[in-house]
Amino acid sequence: MRVLFVVPPLAGHVNPTIAVAAELTARGHQVAWTGPAEVLPSLLPARATLLPAGDRTGPGGYGTLHGRWRDLRGVAALRFLWEEALIPLAHAMLPGVEAAVDAYAPDVLVADQQALAGAVIARRRGLPWVTSATTTAEFTRPFAGFPKVGEWVTDRIAGFLTEAGAPADWDPRFSDRLVVVFSTPELLGADEAGPDHHAFVGPALGSRPADASSFPWRRLDPVRRRVLVSLGTLNREAGGRFYTAVLRAAERLADQVQLIVAAPADVVGEVRADHVLLQEYVPQLPLLAHLDAVVCHGGHNTVCEALAHGLPLVVAPVRDDQPIVAQQVEAAGAGIRVRFGRPRADDIHAALSGVLDGPDHRRAARRIQASFAAAGGAAAAADRLEKLL
Repeated sequence: MRVLFVVPPLAGHVNPTIAVAAELTARGHQVAWTGPAEVLPSLLPARATLLPAGDRTGPGGYGTLHGRWRDLRGVAALRFLWEEALIPLAHAMLPGVEAAVDAYAPDVLVADQQALAGAVIARRRGLPWVTSATTTAEFTRPFAGFPKVGEWVTDRIAGFLTEAGAPADWDPRFSDRLVVVFSTPELLGADEAGPDHHAFVGPALGSRPADASSFPWRRLDPVRRRVLVSLGTLNREAGGRFYTAVLRAAERLADQVQLIVAAPADVVGEVRADHVLLQEYVPQLPLLAHLDAVVCHGGHNTVCEALAHGLPLVVAPVRDDQPIVAQQVEAAGAGIRVRFGRPRADDIHAALSGVLDGPDHRRAARRIQASFAAAGGAAAAADRLEKLL
């Protein structure tokens, strides 16, 4: 089987496909990716086959786009995501994805929910296609309380389909053959696993291009409990006030807790405290095995990786699907939500103390961890793909 992954230039959307691709390769199948070559080489394994699609969405490329999006919140961030990022990306990727299909001749396309061009080209060419759902926000009726916002998103998608010459009466975010969801109902809070073609496989964890050898492992405190503070790859430059509040909150826990802060030094500022380890980048997956809790922005990838290690969370959502993911974590009892905007050190201190000292949060995190393990991850996703053909 030849599988072509269609992905956007976002680490959290690419990482699960790497684990699934590794599983497929081990079973004798062939895999390749198509997406923006401006970003993907730094996210994919060194020997990955990449067929470029949609290298730029405007002047300055994705770096400029990120700079404009970084400080937006709420509906403004959502509008920007669709009008300035996802829809232009879909148009930009169409020719490249079509060329990739011609060159690679895949048996199946696995298209990320936010890489709409994949579904359009698959339908145009009569290819089986699968949805890679790297965030669960779309499975929880996110616009139930804001119907006009939901209608606006639907209209943007329909407009793209019309301009692409595709029928407008279907949703390219959801395959009717197979939707691979990298989570479980235990985290979603769902009573049922959904339709039969929705495969809840839990997070697909695998090796990453990042080098773990340069991390100062010996500086991890063997006595204090260890907490990772990470705002992901897209939000950390906007986190100055939040990092400050976290550091102040941790001062009162200095004799008990070591913070590992994954952030640029020029954003965090000078750190002299011996209970804080500041690193611009950390090897997140290997590091999680050495931690007691995680403070993060509510990115689906980071949340699921933490829960896959049984770690409770303090979640400070910034934008997009993150408030929904944070709500899922809190509703499941696996963490506590705090504010990202106008953060208060007292609130963060209380949340940190709560997840570290409260057995209920650890119990809930381990319950979700067990559901992830039972779901099967990359192996389960590969099983469903093999059954598709």
